[in-house]
Amino acid sequence: MQRQDSLWLGPLGPPVKWAMIVSGAAAAAMALWLIAGQVWRADPVGMFEMLRPEGRPEVPLMLGSLAAAMLFAALHLSDRKGAIERPPTGPMDIVALVMSRLAMIGIVCVVAAMIYEVAARYVFEKPTLWANELSLWIAGFVFLLAGLYAMQQRSHIRIYVIYDLLPRPLQKAADVVSVGLIWGFFLCLLWGGYGEAVTKFARMETFGTAWDPPLPATIKPAILIVIGLVALQALSNLIADWNRPPEYHSALDDIDETEIANIRRTLED
Repeated sequence: MQRQDSLWLGPLGPPVKWAMIVSGAAAAAMALWLIAGQVWRADPVGMFEMLRPEGRPEVPLMLGSLAAAMLFAALHLSDRKGAIERPPTGPMDIVALVMSRLAMIGIVCVVAAMIYEVAARYVFEKPTLWANELSLWIAGFVFLLAGLYAMQQRSHIRIYVIYDLLPRPLQKAADVVSVGLIWGFFLCLLWGGYGEAVTKFARMETFGTAWDPPLPATIKPAILIVIGLVALQALSNLIADWNRPPEYHSALDDIDETEIANIRRTLED
């Protein structure tokens, strides 16, 4: 049954939800199987083998089902607008919303890794070699995707002192200049970093630690890709906001009425 508040999936909402559930269950089952293998298998699969799965077909299956679960979860969660979110106005907004949900899932993964590391280190006195690197790896993508989401929501820090004094035509001109600067930055970044990103990815450059994840090989290309998406999102925002009436800002804009209402409701309960 289609949700009434569906943003963009429409009739695809229920199938995506079921795909999320099935792939999540498959990932959980594979994870439990690998964890149980730590006890009864002579050659158990650990985090080191997760990066080097040669001869271990269960690892690609587990990682593939986990990736599918995260993707379908991001699609499902992006189909509903948050209380303080701007509604999407174009295809790029949908992409940004999906990426934002991946970032939210990534934050949960970082917290889980840190909790596991704290328990392993201070309760069982068996610290891991991978928790810190995994957290850095995920946090790098979270940082990039959060920037894309902030651009879609128009929530980057902006100074409106002069902007609000301008007539609407000059405000549009200022917006065009801002978007032009963003595109200029992206093109300079692409020109200066494309070769290095391709080289790092081609040789799958690693981090040089005990666990040795391919952080440089993945983060460097991701920077170029996500900044490109940010530039496209800025252009999409410019087009979507072109015919809007002028907006004037004040300190009251920082007050989140929805959050205040939620706090009041909590206190009343």
